[in-house]
Amino acid sequence: MSKLMVSVSGIRGIVGETLTPQTIVKFTSAYAQFSGKGKIVIGRDARITGDMVKNIVEGTLLAKGNDVVDIGICPTPTVLYNVKKLGAIGGIMISASHNPNEWNALKLLNRNGEFMTPEENKELLDILSGERFEYSRWDKIGKSSFYKDGLKNHIRDVLQMSIIDVDLIRGKNFKVLVDCVNGAGSFFMKEFLEELNCKVIEKDCEKNGVFPRLPEPIPENLTGTIQAVKDNNVDLGIVVDPDVDRLVLLTNNGELFIEENTIVQAVQFVLSKKKGNVVVNLSTTRGVDDVAESFGCKVYRSPVGEANVVKRMKEVEAVIGGEGSGGVIYPEAVFGRDAITGTALTLQRLAEFGGTSQELKNSLPKYEIAKAKISLGKNNPDEIVQQLTEKYSSQKINTEDGLRIDFEDHWAHLRKSNTEPIIRCIVEAKDKAKSNSVLKKYVGEIEDLLM
Repeated sequence: MSKLMVSVSGIRGIVGETLTPQTIVKFTSAYAQFSGKGKIVIGRDARITGDMVKNIVEGTLLAKGNDVVDIGICPTPTVLYNVKKLGAIGGIMISASHNPNEWNALKLLNRNGEFMTPEENKELLDILSGERFEYSRWDKIGKSSFYKDGLKNHIRDVLQMSIIDVDLIRGKNFKVLVDCVNGAGSFFMKEFLEELNCKVIEKDCEKNGVFPRLPEPIPENLTGTIQAVKDNNVDLGIVVDPDVDRLVLLTNNGELFIEENTIVQAVQFVLSKKKGNVVVNLSTTRGVDDVAESFGCKVYRSPVGEANVVKRMKEVEAVIGGEGSGGVIYPEAVFGRDAITGTALTLQRLAEFGGTSQELKNSLPKYEIAKAKISLGKNNPDEIVQQLTEKYSSQKINTEDGLRIDFEDHWAHLRKSNTEPIIRCIVEAKDKAKSNSVLKKYVGEIEDLLM
């Protein structure tokens, strides 16, 4: 049986194994107790277990005496947006993001319309372990309502951002292929792009919530999408994950920007409009540092996880932030990873750039990232990372989130996953041969420590 994954962003597990009705009720009850009485926004992605999980979450919140505003199938950032817009005390997004069909999850938000901070998460876990839950009397239960304009208002505010010129984008008549992996994006991405006068080719945009491939938008899962971009002679390929917070781009030649360059080009565009601090996580490319340096701006790094990036962004008053996994955080519309915002910024950047998307990619700093996942078996990931930390203690290291080691010619980040029972190993160098060779070295060192 798989393990229930508990992290700063919430819980996720396989439906019917670890994500059971009892587990959903327990965590939702603790969340309601943490949040207090008031209005809570809920949304879900399109996966087929979403309605079942939503009904349990909604019923539990009502039983706790909270009012529920259901905004339907939507992106995760749309729930963030509406918590703040509607003056709610919290929000729950029902989505296991890039995990396969059998998974689902509760993503828990605070009253600021952001993922809970590590401190808030600790408070929630204390409630979970330390109290028996009480529910409201029959005449004190909450009220439920459906709000149909949640996504429409989110998109409207993205298109009204100060650095977006809708008329300029519309005048370019971009031809775009969009791959929504039959997730939440299938319900609106075509219309969103058509609003910007794009001619849209759809791939895997069926509104059935069944993923036709592994949904994580990484190169090995996108071979069919790459071919479709080439076959349709488009200006740009856009790939979103099931809950539309991650964005991956493909050039007109069908070449992947890779997830890392989604944030690099977004940072470059935003800093060209307004200079300021940038925050990315410890697993994100040095290309961000190169771009920021060219504008005389500073990059700060945080542990992996949207909540951690947002927390650091607030601390340093960053103008933009994000994660190398394809997450763009531009706070003007939504203070969280948002592929709708990322798409708008990309189309604006491409419209101003004047060249092709391939030429835009070629203009970015050139690095090669290599990644591996090492299954742990019964080994403790913290003990493995600690042994590696001791081994590299004389080097330039960061231990805020696992172990990051920086050398002149490469960096490596070794950390336990918050969503899977594995250690992730990410390395970056200037060329593919170097990144592959150092990845092999670190993977070997980890495997040597496994029992």
